[in-house]
Amino acid sequence: MAEILNIFLCLVHRFPMKEVEAAEAVENKGLRGCIHGRVGSKRQVLLVDVKMLEKFELAPGATKENLVVRGLDFLKLEVGQQLRVGEATFELSLRCEPCPRMEEIREGLEEALRGQRGWLCRVVTSGRIRKGDRIDLIQKVAAEPAEALATA
Repeated sequence: MAEILNIFLCLVHRFPMKEVEAAEAVENKGLRGCIHGRVGSKRQVLLVDVKMLEKFELAPGATKENLVVRGLDFLKLEVGQQLRVGEATFELSLRCEPCPRMEEIREGLEEALRGQRGWLCRVVTSGRIRKGDRIDLIQKVAAEPAEALATA
């Protein structure tokens, strides 16, 4: 079972993230109170795998993630897939490429994290999320082929 281990909000740029027990995911915005969330952005919430943090000996929150999760196979996830996270629904927008700020944590970390930092998501439906909440992958609905629609 996949679950939320930690929830973080960024209250002020370049300051440590604030860990919270619960947060409100706001449709098409991000987590209420987190300055990283922006209306219409594909970068509203950052999910990271606890295994990545452990591999690089990083403390939860160090890479400016919103959610630390356990039990999702990050390598098998795809853009467009949706996750039921607590009461909210998130859509995977893009893999998060590490930024130069990772060098402030540790020299060489930006390059080391390439392809492993996590997934950026947008909030599809609002809802409360809590530490310990279950995360379920919502199967993508296959679109009908264009030629089937044209002949119908």
